[in-house]
Amino acid sequence: MILNFIAHRIRQLRQQQNVSQEKFAYNIGMDRSYFASVESGKRNISIINLQKIVTGLGVTLEEFFKGI
Repeated sequence: MILNFIAHRIRQLRQQQNVSQEKFAYNIGMDRSYFASVESGKRNISIINLQKIVTGLGVTLEEFFKGI
């Protein structure tokens, strides 16, 4: 359940920025295929990589997890 929440939240915030998976992954220094698997809920993401993504999305961890 938490993986699905994280995946959905990442996708939602990335799409609000109107940026592709490829461009977003490049901007945060992450492999596109790894990022795609995180965003689809297929990968258990580390805290360090989650922080990279959240920072790239321009939100705090508190904002990211709001409503969980």
